[in-house]
Amino acid sequence: MRAGFADPVLDAQACFRAVLEAMARPGRVHRVAAPPEPPAPLAAAAAAVLLTLADADTPAWLDAGAGAEAWLRFHAGCPLAASPAQAGFVLACGAPPRLAALAQGTEEEPHRSATLILQVKALEPGAGWRLTGPGIEREHRLLVEGMPPDFPAQWAANRAGFPCGVDVILCAGDRLAALPRTTALEIG
Repeated sequence: MRAGFADPVLDAQACFRAVLEAMARPGRVHRVAAPPEPPAPLAAAAAAVLLTLADADTPAWLDAGAGAEAWLRFHAGCPLAASPAQAGFVLACGAPPRLAALAQGTEEEPHRSATLILQVKALEPGAGWRLTGPGIEREHRLLVEGMPPDFPAQWAANRAGFPCGVDVILCAGDRLAALPRTTALEIG
């Protein structure tokens, strides 16, 4: 079994702070300070986010194989969901499930929606998508390599369902960025 965080309390706190900053400032790229060394195909940032957010009360689903599932159960103690639709946290290393297929929450309980943790090839600020909305003064640019071509259309439909909808955390290596459901995304 590969190790989780070297210092579970301090490393999880640092990762939680990076996730909070990413959610508060959509599209800004943050580094995970002391990521774990997870089993393949999990990337360091995606594994750190799972170890930080997943717990015994929130089912998770991941497409990373039996070794990664055993690693996550051992280190986070979280139950594994049978499908992405039943999970509070969904980690996609490969092709992600459609946003509309994930838990959306309800008008009374929008917090019951899923968070999609999506591994991508690269995250670079300054080019790519044009992001606007809460937490962004004017606009922010984020280049994301490795996204499905129809993601912008899925995102527009997801955003239209506010206050329901899915939040997304993008992870590449030891870097992460977030797309809260309130963020508008335009190509170019």
